[in-house]
Amino acid sequence: MKFFIDTADIAEIRKAKAFGVLDGVTTNPTLVSKTGRKFEDVVREIFREVDGPISLEVMSPDARGMVEEAKRLKEYGENAVIKIPLSIPGLEAIKTLTGLGIRTNATLCFSPLQALLVAKAGASYVSPFVGRLDDNAHQGMELIGQIRQIYDNYGFPTEILVASVRHPLHVLDAALIGADVATIPYAVFEKMAKHPLTDAGIKAFEADWAKVPG
Repeated sequence: MKFFIDTADIAEIRKAKAFGVLDGVTTNPTLVSKTGRKFEDVVREIFREVDGPISLEVMSPDARGMVEEAKRLKEYGENAVIKIPLSIPGLEAIKTLTGLGIRTNATLCFSPLQALLVAKAGASYVSPFVGRLDDNAHQGMELIGQIRQIYDNYGFPTEILVASVRHPLHVLDAALIGADVATIPYAVFEKMAKHPLTDAGIKAFEADWAKVPG
């Protein structure tokens, strides 16, 4: 399973990269706005730091605008992946961009039929938002299982990128189901690495080591 970090904060990216488990980055307009910096400055810094896939989102409402914007975003680096909203114009844009050899990430997926459509259109990734489904009284991880079954039924190469991750259990469930990628906030990365029994064990070893004659 691949781990992406969901942020535009370069400090968080560097800390996650230091763990030795970071495979890529996802961003969106909200995350970029939180930095208080110019979009171009933020993006160029991320591309200097990360070699893996970096998802950048288009904002155009129509397919033609999405395609033209995607072409400009692709100039930031060969590892750029273009986030396209899951809509009818988005499907058209995904099909066009796939034909041009530009990788896409179909974002804001909330149903298995949406995921089926983007796979047929040729998307590189589909991003089901599990946390937002949970917030609205739906089982977000149930969607991941449905998409996994559909993609396996027909051999679709589109990768399932679990998004809107809120806690470590989302990551665990995604891994058990067989999702390809989880994009994770930095705070969740930290929680995944911690366990109270580990902390207690470290303290016990330190206390015992202190008793060993020097």
